[in-house]
Amino acid sequence: MQKPKCDKLLLFAVIMLAIFGIIMIYSASSIWADYKFADSFHYVKQQLLFFIVGLVLMLFIAKIDYTWYYKKTNLILGVCIILLILVLIPGIGSIRNGSRSWFGIGPFGIQPSEFAKLGLIMFTAKYLTNSNKFLKDIKQGVIPILIVLFFIFGLIMLQPDFGTGMIIVVSILAMMFIAGVNIKFFLGLGTIGIVGIVGLILIAPYRMDRIISFLNPWQDPLGTGFQIIQSLYAIGPGGLLGMGFLNSRQKHFYLPEPQTDFIFSIISEEFGVLGVIIVVALFALLLYRGIKITLRCQDSFGKYLAFGMIFQIIVQTVMNLMVVIGLIPVTGVTLPFLSYGGSSLLISMISMGILLNISKKK
Repeated sequence: MQKPKCDKLLLFAVIMLAIFGIIMIYSASSIWADYKFADSFHYVKQQLLFFIVGLVLMLFIAKIDYTWYYKKTNLILGVCIILLILVLIPGIGSIRNGSRSWFGIGPFGIQPSEFAKLGLIMFTAKYLTNSNKFLKDIKQGVIPILIVLFFIFGLIMLQPDFGTGMIIVVSILAMMFIAGVNIKFFLGLGTIGIVGIVGLILIAPYRMDRIISFLNPWQDPLGTGFQIIQSLYAIGPGGLLGMGFLNSRQKHFYLPEPQTDFIFSIISEEFGVLGVIIVVALFALLLYRGIKITLRCQDSFGKYLAFGMIFQIIVQTVMNLMVVIGLIPVTGVTLPFLSYGGSSLLISMISMGILLNISKKK
């Protein structure tokens, strides 16, 4: 009997995005890395290491029956919660860019909120599978999962990491929506959410600064508006074919740490509209194959799990691109597979490994 094969187009899109990300991380970071570490390959070597580990994990996990996670979901989420608590403790968690979101391990940093994103999707998939008949009842079916969701959201906001928190909330609510939760619930929750977001903005001055700089970056072009202005300066000259690989001007200490959140700006500057189309097309292929796997899966847990993982990656992608072109305020959200960041790359590739395994099920 022939063994079922995984989705090759999905695998192709993931590997192409990750390899292109490594290439662009070198281009975007070489000047900054040479100045800071006297090694223009500093960032790309770290990302390459995480890519190799992530690739091995993805291919290994693609062989593990996804139903195993159904049995271990509570344990996985419990470990994620413990890590989110530990990272808040001074001396254990380290502060980067104003957020206590990292465990420092030598020259590397591990971000537990990235693991929590996947852990909560697994937990929600299991919960929706077991509680499907109760989902019409807000108190009995919906409130329990919301308690877990906002507990984890609260831990992430203590770091603080508003961007990651919003990705998690939107992803879990989308899973609840496709599971059949009453639409009136989302309308009410949306109203409460808007009030909550306004409150979070008002109690943190830096978030208000980001809103102001988003509305009018030229009001403070050397302060809060600097990053988005420099991003637009990178995107603008790209034209149809760009300025050429390694020829970005904005990476020369204009756009701060361009290898992270704003790497898409450098892609646009060096490869122009053509580069943008290629990147967007690869993410569109990722979405198409992910949705097709979701629809084809006959098992409820696998269906919810597949949808949650692909939706989360696409939501994060859309948020990052909207920030880069100035449609929403800066959130600190990375571009999946492309931005520098070991934790993000590992979790993205692990997620795709699980999705590849689900794709084998007919």
